[in-house]
Amino acid sequence: QVQLVESGGGLVQAGGSLRLSCTASGRTFSSYIMGWFRQAPGKEREFVAIITGSGGDTKYANSVKGRFTISRDNAKNTVYLQMNSLKPEDTAVYYCAAGVLWNMLPFNFRSWGQGTQVTVSS
Repeated sequence: QVQLVESGGGLVQAGGSLRLSCTASGRTFSSYIMGWFRQAPGKEREFVAIITGSGGDTKYANSVKGRFTISRDNAKNTVYLQMNSLKPEDTAVYYCAAGVLWNMLPFNFRSWGQGTQVTVSS
């Protein structure tokens, strides 16, 4: 089990950018795959992006591909989500999560952050 703390959410106009951060506890951060998920009001939580422990491979939801970039700095125990060209439909609570399998299914993620609100206005 790893504890995750998120930051960086806020209010931004359409077309703008935000950078989310998620810092993990523990000394084995590099052994976890890390993911970002989001949940809009009244909707189910959906996959956004995942990254391998080394940062050597990533996967993205089609809705964010080309606009969002997931990265990690294992020396800082931190994973990032750079969000560019934001759209109103990106409005959601964004969660980071840690898992042990290369799988985007929420069931495979053992630890979750508290979430950070991202609101995109038109």
